[in-house]
Amino acid sequence: MEEIRKRIVFHGRVQGVGFRYTAKYLARSLGLTGWVKNEGDGTVIMEVQGRKTRINELLKGINRNSFIDIDWMDTEEIAAKTESCFSVR
Repeated sequence: MEEIRKRIVFHGRVQGVGFRYTAKYLARSLGLTGWVKNEGDGTVIMEVQGRKTRINELLKGINRNSFIDIDWMDTEEIAAKTESCFSVR
């Protein structure tokens, strides 16, 4: 299967609720690469790379966290990069 890379902006109650560390743990457990960081406007931005099915598993896992409340996501597919892990910025 082909690897893809997505840039996702999460809106809602996504800061101060463990979003970034939940994302890091899940992404690493799924073998995904990329990064996640808080933005000054209260959103969280993530770039994630791997198989589409694994990225979907990551998003489902983040959504299962009862403290995180995602109202909507802005998603775009971008060019793949060479990376070795998933990190919090």
